[in-house]
Amino acid sequence: APACVRVEGLGCLVCERESWEGNKKVRHVCPRTLSLPRPGNPESEDPMTFRAFNTLARVGIRLGSLATATRPVLRMSGRSFASAVGVNIELAKESLKNADAVCFDVDSTVVTEEGIDVLAASLSPEKGEKVAEYTANAMGGSVPFHVALSARLEIMEPSMQDIDKCMTEHPLEFSPGLEAFVAALKKRGTTVYLVSGGFRQMINPIADVLGVDKDVEVYANNILFKEDGAYAGFDEKEFTSRAGGKPRVVEMLKETKGYKTVVMIGDGATDMEARPPASAFIGYGGIAVRAAVKEGADWFVTDFQDLIDVLE
Repeated sequence: APACVRVEGLGCLVCERESWEGNKKVRHVCPRTLSLPRPGNPESEDPMTFRAFNTLARVGIRLGSLATATRPVLRMSGRSFASAVGVNIELAKESLKNADAVCFDVDSTVVTEEGIDVLAASLSPEKGEKVAEYTANAMGGSVPFHVALSARLEIMEPSMQDIDKCMTEHPLEFSPGLEAFVAALKKRGTTVYLVSGGFRQMINPIADVLGVDKDVEVYANNILFKEDGAYAGFDEKEFTSRAGGKPRVVEMLKETKGYKTVVMIGDGATDMEARPPASAFIGYGGIAVRAAVKEGADWFVTDFQDLIDVLE
């Protein structure tokens, strides 16, 4: 496993483990650290710092928050240090610049966590561990998505009250730079869609904040409830309830909306399945790096600023 990365004064920004100093929770500081100067320090201009960051990015360490926090450090004399990982980077850039629509995965892309894992952990530690294991296998492509979805819901059986409590006590947070990127797309007239294997009950509030129409621009799974709010299953007619759902969404959008260029952005194997019919697939590894996605994406990035730069 790669060593953790520590920026002075911030602690570990890779494994994100936490520790305590007195009664104050602080970021974990791993003994196997690479200590890098904070932005603004004179030491930050040292070329070795630049090479260290670039090396870490190439090996795929989780640097989304680190790259955002140190954006000034990653640029010098106008030179860009954007990701150069991908099987067809120029295609991805051109597709993004000319996109009629961009479809985003939500968990570990739009937001920093897997919503279903957060929900499971809020129910009990045991359910959290079991569901997280299924999620990792589904995102890596080793378990068919519809199998993983059904199994995870059977483990949890979340009620409407459970979901409301989870969203109140643990609201999902946007990935660094995501809101700015969505704003940049909208400014260009590009339509933004959220296409997720997650649940509408957790995604709709996210859509509201981003200005995405939850009735026509969100494609996600829908949990069903009994009259008293108890769990009653899920809607198996939703596109994203089964493997291959995301390419079907993209294909449907192109057919019904007349889009010529659609870009899919996400962290998982189910997102990469959407290319084709998507014109290009951009893998996002700012939260979690999936080996298959990193190797197969047209462009693999860990920082949404790289994508904003293409639009500007």
